[in-house]
This record gives sequence, C-alpha cells and structure tokens, in this order.
Amino acid sequence: MIWLANAVLVLHALIVVFIVGGLIAIWIGAALRQEWARHRGFRVLHLAAIGIVAILAALDVPCPLTVLEDRLRTGAAGQQGFVQHWVSAWLYYDLPGWVFAVAYVAFLLVVALTWRRVPPRPKSRGQS
Repeated sequence: MIWLANAVLVLHALIVVFIVGGLIAIWIGAALRQEWARHRGFRVLHLAAIGIVAILAALDVPCPLTVLEDRLRTGAAGQQGFVQHWVSAWLYYDLPGWVFAVAYVAFLLVVALTWRRVPPRPKSRGQS
C-alpha cells in the first residue's frame, strides 16, 4: 500500500501546485492578455479547489487526502523514500491548525479578489 500512499501524496502536491500556481498563472496570463487566464471552467475549478481547502480548515476538518495517506501508511515499516521525503517536507509544517485556517481563508480571499479584478469570460449561450 506504500505505493498508493505515495500516489496520494503526489496528487496532494499537484493540487497545491494547481491552487498556488494557478493564481500566479492567472495574474501573469491576464498581464499578457492571454485568453486562457479568463477561461470560466479553469477559474471555477480553481476557486472551488481553494474554497474546499479553506472551508475544511476553517471547520477544523482534516484534509481527506492527508487522512487517506496516513491510513495507507499506518503500520508500514521502512524508510521514507526520496519523493515522499521532499514532498512531505514541502507540504507539511508543524504549526497550530489555526495558522493554516487563517492562511487558507486569506488565500481564498485573494482568489476571490482576483475573480473580480480579472473576471472570467461571461458564459456563452452555447455553454452549459
């Protein structure tokens, strides 16, 4: 099950990259007048991703990916692999939960303000 736990860890890291990198990409794309930066589907998915993270943190609900990874690793003997070591060091910090909740909610507010400052294209009639 270690390989599955590692896959969950990498998925978790990719979601973090999407949330943080997505915001940076939106601002750069908007500055360069790139249409993809205003793509409604991308923007809704980005807002939803950080919204879920912020709500879970504000309600003090553990991240489901962290819980799943921990369960998959429980009882597993052996040394931490290279990827697991560096991705874990990048994702997990030993701070009180309220620090993360404040950070995630603040990031959500920045994403929401970005939505207003760099709004997505209006929904076309052909879109559902």
